[in-house]
Amino acid sequence: MKIDVLLGLQWGDEGKGKVVDVLTSGYDIIARFQGGPNAGHSLSFGDTKHVLHSIPSGVFHDGVTNVIGNGVVLDPIVFKKEIEALEKIGINPYERIKISTKTHLILPTHRMLDAASEAAKGKQKIGSTLRGIGPAYMDKTGRNGLRVGDIGLSTFQSKYQQLRKKHTDLLRMYAIDSPTIEEDGWWESIEFLKKFDWIDSAYFLQQHQDKKILAEGAQGTLLDIEFGSYPFVTSSHTVSSGACTGLGVPPTSINKVFGITKAYCTRVGSGPFPTELLDKTGEALQKAGNEFGATTGRPRRCGWLDLVALKYALMINGVSELIVTKLDVLSGFDTIKIATAYKIDGKVSEEFPYSIDQEIEPIYEEFAGWKEDISKVQRYEDLPEAARAYISFITKHTQVPVSIISTGPDRNQVIHVNQELTPIN
Repeated sequence: MKIDVLLGLQWGDEGKGKVVDVLTSGYDIIARFQGGPNAGHSLSFGDTKHVLHSIPSGVFHDGVTNVIGNGVVLDPIVFKKEIEALEKIGINPYERIKISTKTHLILPTHRMLDAASEAAKGKQKIGSTLRGIGPAYMDKTGRNGLRVGDIGLSTFQSKYQQLRKKHTDLLRMYAIDSPTIEEDGWWESIEFLKKFDWIDSAYFLQQHQDKKILAEGAQGTLLDIEFGSYPFVTSSHTVSSGACTGLGVPPTSINKVFGITKAYCTRVGSGPFPTELLDKTGEALQKAGNEFGATTGRPRRCGWLDLVALKYALMINGVSELIVTKLDVLSGFDTIKIATAYKIDGKVSEEFPYSIDQEIEPIYEEFAGWKEDISKVQRYEDLPEAARAYISFITKHTQVPVSIISTGPDRNQVIHVNQELTPIN
């Protein structure tokens, strides 16, 4: 069995959905291995924009099987709405989507706990999307969670009521004595899940090991529960090793690892951000990149590309090919910067520190910008010289080849790079 993995290398929002869509023609199976409806994978087809939250991004392609793995947490209501949106554009999702029986369910009370917990943190809020992700993963590790496979058991109703009672007891700790549980649509959505094939993803992928498989991650490496900017992280393993635990595949099965980075940095919600630009340049990046969350609509904080963080993410994931998105957003800037090191307590370091929630001074390398509109460029050699110099610098200093460059939101706005044009040394 050989499985390729695709994931984000920053704080999410790197453009994973579009890239998976672009690559899907080369695969038979696309499998999501972690995260939940806090993810927002945006895909644009001409004048149509579609956002996926739980469903793998290969669902728009005929003949491709899309697996929701055991590492995902699934909100039945959100899932049902996603399916209905797909049906409106003529896609038959029932033939294309399979769900692991070990996928955990998000209950209405999980969302309530998420909101109550975040409100209790006050100024220490982590910037949760309030989708119930954290509480659902807490129940998973606390061995209290409900899984898709439980729906078919005679004990499902009693298990649900037991977990619901636990949640209402917890809500009282947040001074919510008589919580109103909004269950409208939840039970209907539970019944709706029965329309899909339920599988054991470990057995399914093993039985289809002759197929070409791509594991799709959500969020980004710097939000990983172990290796991200803790505690401002998500509740799952967003790194390449998460594909093993989130799908039930052995480490020896991992083949290529595609890592995606924007040509600059963004972050949604709270948390440290060393290269953040709190000035007109940051505002210009936000406007040019339309940097607003696909799931929450919240504005994204913007800053220059951070090579310290990027090289750390490449190391953790064992990335074999680098994909750079939103290079077109940098068109029009007179000067572009990349952080190549941090100065902390007077010492210069190229290593990502234990905590970035401290006084960090990024050390920048400056580049000449370009004025040309590159959104229609299809060949690497047709990019402006300054844009090619920018990409070559990234390649040289990361020692990872850039294989794809995205120059706009549409699936056709991509450049497949001839590696000979971007030498590593």
